[in-house]
Amino acid sequence: MFNGLNYLKWSEHIQFQLGVLGLDLPFHVEKPHAITDTSSEGERSLYNDWKRSNRLSLMLMRMSIANNMKSTLPEIDDAKEFMKAVGERSQTADKSLAGTQMATLTTIKFDGSRSIHEHVVEMTNLAARLKALGMTVDDNFMVQFILNSLPPEYGPFQMNYNTMKDKRNVNEQYASSRGNTA
Repeated sequence: MFNGLNYLKWSEHIQFQLGVLGLDLPFHVEKPHAITDTSSEGERSLYNDWKRSNRLSLMLMRMSIANNMKSTLPEIDDAKEFMKAVGERSQTADKSLAGTQMATLTTIKFDGSRSIHEHVVEMTNLAARLKALGMTVDDNFMVQFILNSLPPEYGPFQMNYNTMKDKRNVNEQYASSRGNTA
């Protein structure tokens, strides 16, 4: 099911299914001209095959989209164009998700309900999800986000870190947090 956030996986599955079913003609052949009285048997056959394949492709794609997403998609009667529109919609959703993830990363605070290690893991996981959405968080920024997420009682640690000549990267910060349970 396409849920707005899994376009690549959904698209790959749909294209595979359509190929196995022999319904991928609209993705490989341009829409043929409408048949006329002078159309050859081959042109009529191609037109009918393309039209059937297109209709069934659209039905399969629409059936595999979550109901809450269907109303946000335009009514398009060309399977290839519909797939393109779903992809464009997905990019908008990715940007929105990236904004939410970035806001979480920059505002998250360590509250002591779990270990520092778990807190750092959560923050690095947020950064990894951002990277998957095309937004890379620089290691130096990541360390600062982690330091800024700590409560005031970690002030001496933050000050000590900020005065160090050789600063740790995220991996080193992560490794040092593994032993902390504060």
